[in-house]
Amino acid sequence: SHTHHICTLSPWPRPPRLELSVRRVTMKVVNLKQAILQAWKERWSDYQWAINMKRFFPRGATWDILNLAEALLEQAMIGPSPNPLILSYLKYAISSQMVSYSTVLMAISKFDDFSRDLCVQSLLEIMDMFCDRLSCHGKAEECISLCRALLSALTWLLRCATFYAEKVKDPLEQAAAENQLKMCLERLEKVLSSTKNRALIHIAKLEGDLTVEQSLVKLGENLNNLGSSPLRSQADDCVSLIKSIPTMLSVHSEQLNKTGFPTVHAVVLLEGTMNLTGETQPLVEQLMMVKRMQRIPSPLFVLEIWKACFVGLIECPEGTEELKWTAFTFLKMPQVLVKLKKYPQGDKDFTEDVNSAFEFLLKLTPLLDKADQRCNCNCMSLLLQECSKQGLLSEANMNNLIDKRAADKENSPSLKSAENANIQPNPGLILRAEPTVTNILKTMDADHSKSPEGLLGVLGHMLSGKSLDLLLAAAAATGKLKSFARKFVKLNEFTKQITGEISKSGPVRALLFDISFLMLCHVAQTYGSEVILSDSNPSGEVPFFETWMLTCMPEEGKILNPDHPCFRPDSTKVESLVALLNNSSEMKLVQMKWHEVCLSISAAILEILNAWENGVLTFESIQKITENIKGKVCSMAVCAVAWLVAHVRMLGLDEREKSLQMIRQLATPLYGENTLQFYNERVVIMSSILEHMCADVLQQTATQIKFPSTGMDTIPYWNLLPPKKPIKEVLTSVFTKVLEKGWVDSRSIHIFDTLLHMGGVYWFCNNLVKELLKETRKEHTLRAVELLYAIFCLDMHQLTLTLLGHILPNLLTDSSKWHTLMDPPGKALAKLSVWCALSSYSSHSKVQASARQKKRHREDIEDYISLFPLDDTQPSKLMRLLSSNEEDSNILSSPNRSMSSSLSASQLHTVSMRDPLNRVLANLFLLISSILGAKTAGTHTQFVQWFMEECVECLEQGSRGSILQFMPFTMVSELVKVSTMSSPKIVLAITDLSLPLGRRVAAKAIAAL
Repeated sequence: SHTHHICTLSPWPRPPRLELSVRRVTMKVVNLKQAILQAWKERWSDYQWAINMKRFFPRGATWDILNLAEALLEQAMIGPSPNPLILSYLKYAISSQMVSYSTVLMAISKFDDFSRDLCVQSLLEIMDMFCDRLSCHGKAEECISLCRALLSALTWLLRCATFYAEKVKDPLEQAAAENQLKMCLERLEKVLSSTKNRALIHIAKLEGDLTVEQSLVKLGENLNNLGSSPLRSQADDCVSLIKSIPTMLSVHSEQLNKTGFPTVHAVVLLEGTMNLTGETQPLVEQLMMVKRMQRIPSPLFVLEIWKACFVGLIECPEGTEELKWTAFTFLKMPQVLVKLKKYPQGDKDFTEDVNSAFEFLLKLTPLLDKADQRCNCNCMSLLLQECSKQGLLSEANMNNLIDKRAADKENSPSLKSAENANIQPNPGLILRAEPTVTNILKTMDADHSKSPEGLLGVLGHMLSGKSLDLLLAAAAATGKLKSFARKFVKLNEFTKQITGEISKSGPVRALLFDISFLMLCHVAQTYGSEVILSDSNPSGEVPFFETWMLTCMPEEGKILNPDHPCFRPDSTKVESLVALLNNSSEMKLVQMKWHEVCLSISAAILEILNAWENGVLTFESIQKITENIKGKVCSMAVCAVAWLVAHVRMLGLDEREKSLQMIRQLATPLYGENTLQFYNERVVIMSSILEHMCADVLQQTATQIKFPSTGMDTIPYWNLLPPKKPIKEVLTSVFTKVLEKGWVDSRSIHIFDTLLHMGGVYWFCNNLVKELLKETRKEHTLRAVELLYAIFCLDMHQLTLTLLGHILPNLLTDSSKWHTLMDPPGKALAKLSVWCALSSYSSHSKVQASARQKKRHREDIEDYISLFPLDDTQPSKLMRLLSSNEEDSNILSSPNRSMSSSLSASQLHTVSMRDPLNRVLANLFLLISSILGAKTAGTHTQFVQWFMEECVECLEQGSRGSILQFMPFTMVSELVKVSTMSSPKIVLAITDLSLPLGRRVAAKAIAAL
């Protein structure tokens, strides 16, 4: 009835033979076994057997579905020795690809009567036929089956070896067992020697099959039976090779032929020159990133860090900068190394690496001598003691190194000259200042109202000589500057309390206000105003100093409006202040609200200037007024000059005279008897603050004001750009100089930073990339990349967005520019792009932009979301596609690059595409994918290959969530066609193996290699 039913469905009458053939086939399907037995009985040859089998069975069913391999093995292995004829059928089936490798391996792994030696031998011989050239060109599912089958076969070989290793104990069977074991181990070695096989096994293990682990343990338990025979070491090798499969990707060789690493040098110099207050963790991560990407051996990496520190000490300008560098080298860098020590070092001991680095450093005698001369002490010895304290060096190593340096110094030119004999060396002072910072912070925590005089004594002591700058540098290097500043803001707020003040406490309060105000201005100018800003005040009231600093204090790049409401307080207060300044012989101190005076002074100065301009006040009256302003409380002069600086900018050439004269008056200290305590110390700080404030305006108005020589340095790294030279020329000439030298010095870093501010991110990045593409010598291009990466650290995130989002897409899509991407410059640009992408991607989620970077105008950063519109409905469509069972035919083998061709791991991990960097990366990989799949090839295709090779080179293996997660899955099969990329390791490295789809893509690509 069944066949009749088929016939009635058919639109035309069928010949009667069909009914018979259908019935015969069903019988045969049930009796695959019978067909094999019949062949054996009638002694068919292997090719006769194959022809008849194909006649017996319909075309629709594949031999794998019928489980032909297993049926043949079952029949062949019935007796104590295998049936040679049936085995020949199996071998024929394998050779003519009637059966797939995976079904044969699965069939073999089901055999478990290892006592039948001859059967085991014949199974090993069958494995020999194809184990070193496994492949599969089917769908992804079939490739995953091959992975699983290979893992089963590996487990079977291990069980086999365990069985014979156990039998070796029996003296009667020893020789035979050893012979069998030898055969098993040879096959194990053969299977594992192929990287492709190890990669397939790796994928199968990730699919969750753990039986191989148990087999390894069992084999390990029986290896002791082998004594120390060659078999034992052969077995050990196999076991360790299997255990090492998961790490097969992470073994990278280090660069041993290089000794200088300009990127590390520049990153350290940049940090020491520009970011002493920055937290250590981002610096540590940045350095580790460079170490990993450039494969720098640990001792040379630490050596490069110390070299940069010593160069910084030698070349930094005198004064505050020198103290900053000293604090950076002796306080901050040891802390950075303590954090580096926590990173996994493999089997190496980090303290040994630090010791080797110092051994290398000792050989650089001229560098050390120069640093010692500059610092007037034995820098190395102090640094070694500091490192030993932090647990970075053993005491024995420390003493050994100190002795070597001492012996070396015997021969160096004598440092002690008459004039510097009594100068105390900075490193020693900085190391002593560090505990003092902690003590001062404790003192500042006490209740100020209890003994303001005592507190004043402490503060006065801080102001003398270079104490203040030493303390600030030590606080900055140890991350305490912010709390230091907060305490002074609090003290400044405390001085608002005037209820019931008596004449005795008036001067003390005035001084506390003045000292805290001056110190905060000085900190803001030396270390940046962000150090002072509180994160957010819960009560909502912003302290006076913060308000004044944000609205009234001139800073580089900040333009103030002299008519801003902040400079126009309550008119009655202004009038009384003007009267007070004009009429009294000296300022009164009791019951004075200093913060109000400081806010009113700008308007008062405007009145006084107007009166002077109109002849109401004489020059003598003006002198008396300015003496009143600067005579007791220096902060008043600072606030007055702050407004005058903004005011002068708005005046015409012929109107500036009187304002500038007034600045000159206020900047000249008053040398009288009648000043308050610590006047000389306060004036020193005031002069430094005024000099910073006026620098820009004096340059613009070509005015000279002689600030009293204060012993503090004039402004370092200010006004670096040569006049009348276009900034593009400055950029190219500085870069050429740096490239010739091979390393970036701190002055160049400051010039690059200024140019980045002036030209903007796109201009800066585009012109430096053009410089790189001009370079044609291979070693020069590599050096240029190492230096450019370090220069880009000035604002890595924004520069990366520009490089990957604008500059590369332009170069890759414009055929007139393809010739610029030739090797070596093109290859170098690929390297730079990958380094920047990896750095930005690894840090952009963690690190907030530093204040230096926030100051930059963002006029040339476009809205990346409108630039790269990605269809935001994609993920849901993708999810639907994935959940259907046809993922294979649709996604993985579709030659037409449909919507699914953009599917990448990042979408399965639901990475936010609102983030500009993610968007730029996704867009770049889609572009790369389309270039690889394009019909035409050129240098741009070569560039894309270099880019991918560099990605593989630099990757931390197994790191889910690297930039390669933005690569479309379909790109894998395109990449494997490229000769340099067609290796199993590369496929494993570029696919996300934590995803089932990732594993299928990888298995398909590797099985086809």
